[in-house]
Amino acid sequence: MRAFLLAAALPLAACPATVFAGQAAPATPISAETLRTVTKTLSSDAFEGRAPGTTGEEKTLSYLVERFQAAGLKPGNKGSWFQVVPLVEITARNVSALTFTGAGQPIALGYGPEMVVATYQVIPRIDLKNSDVVFVGYGINAPEKGWNDYAGVDVKGKTVVILVNDPDYGSAGLTGPFNGKAMTYYGRWTYKYEEAARQGAAAAIIVHDTVPAAYGWNVVQSSWTGPQQVADASNGHRDQSQAIGWMQLDAARRLFAGAGQNLDTLMSAAKRKGFKAVPLKGVQASLSFDNQVRRHASKNVIGILPGTERADEVVLYTGHWDHLGRCEAAPDGDDICNGAVDNANGVAALVALAEANAKAGATPRSQVFLAVTGEESGLLGSAFYGANPVYPLAKTVGGVNIDAMSMAGPARNIVVVGKGKSELDAYLNRALAAQGRVATAEPTPQNGYYYRSDHFSLAKHGVPMLYAEAGEDLVKGGTAAGKAAAEDYTEHRYHGPKDEYDPTWNWDGVVQDVTLYYQVGRELATTAAWPNWVAGDEFRAIRDRSRAGN
Repeated sequence: MRAFLLAAALPLAACPATVFAGQAAPATPISAETLRTVTKTLSSDAFEGRAPGTTGEEKTLSYLVERFQAAGLKPGNKGSWFQVVPLVEITARNVSALTFTGAGQPIALGYGPEMVVATYQVIPRIDLKNSDVVFVGYGINAPEKGWNDYAGVDVKGKTVVILVNDPDYGSAGLTGPFNGKAMTYYGRWTYKYEEAARQGAAAAIIVHDTVPAAYGWNVVQSSWTGPQQVADASNGHRDQSQAIGWMQLDAARRLFAGAGQNLDTLMSAAKRKGFKAVPLKGVQASLSFDNQVRRHASKNVIGILPGTERADEVVLYTGHWDHLGRCEAAPDGDDICNGAVDNANGVAALVALAEANAKAGATPRSQVFLAVTGEESGLLGSAFYGANPVYPLAKTVGGVNIDAMSMAGPARNIVVVGKGKSELDAYLNRALAAQGRVATAEPTPQNGYYYRSDHFSLAKHGVPMLYAEAGEDLVKGGTAAGKAAAEDYTEHRYHGPKDEYDPTWNWDGVVQDVTLYYQVGRELATTAAWPNWVAGDEFRAIRDRSRAGN
């Protein structure tokens, strides 16, 4: 997820006629008051940061049902507003230092400032003792690319140290073994832990580096300390590594130097095909912590506007209602991560879209509004829906995912994450033409945003989902102002206690963007067409197989 935050007093762009396949229809205005009120309410301290399994969740669910119902939606899951998502909350207690011994002076990394650690395993205690340490480069095993960082090394029971992102993230263009500077799923931290577990590693520690990670250590620290959510599983995730986490780059350099290695030299070597994992001879890792385990049933919220002619065909709008709850406190003592931009205003957009569509009248296809849980913990709610769809995915036409609406004001463009992947681009382009705007490709594909929000959970099952972000070419200030707004948000508010509602925000740009989503969704719900992924896209075959059964 990426978002921008910059209060701006800018004129509201006129809402032109909605365009459907070349025909104009009256535009239904998106309510700025709804966006403002829902965002302010959900991000207030009373909701305690909307962490799953807390009083904040209970308040959030109650409020969303109230707003969905008032908007004109019907319960979307066989008469219920909810889809139950079984989760486990694991809170690390009594976390020891991550200690490395055996070469040079022992290194003890403190929990929080120098390292963070957690586990997927649902067990009361983790004891990692004298685990041999191996540097595995980027931790990638990609047979189709002839790339295996684990080739020739046995890491069972060992601690692997891994680099973030892909080997070619620093490329200038989009060509290379891993799409050049555009991150692939192999570059995501979730993949790196998954592969380490498949290789039998006892622990997997990623070296944090701000540029390839796309966020600072403050984001890692606030996100990885405190209660962590995982999907419930019958095996208690015992097939996963005992410990997963991150360490600071400078700490990693000290560790490698003590073992007679130069981390920067090894980082360069790891970028080349044929890299061989490097055991840190004599170095062993030890770590322990207790787990406070609590199983609970979190919930996705589902509302529907039933279709009039092809009600079994569904257009889907998604956005995550959860945030981090209480987190690492700011210097002023504020420890509530309110998540106003991430993603209270995205859920507010769902409510505003529901209102606008209900007022405009029913469409031939049904429209479903899905507010999911657990996005901040690894897309858990949307992944559960993808695996257990309330509406058959083969009959889900496509949709729009909304994650963090920009507060930077109107822009001349909108950034499409995954531009060129699906035929939904044409729907967006028609809506943009009505506003005199353009779609541009993501300027930082190396940050891997395509794999960091809930649309990915649907795409993996073949459903085309549009995911766009705020344009950086602002009407006031151009691209320089847009870039500054993005950097300001990431550095000072993203996943921290200062992502708070600001009463001075101007909502014109948000209204402009949500109007686009209204137009795209309305056309999808009106047409009889079935947009697909473009030929050769990674998700095209999945969609073709899915649709072939209908």
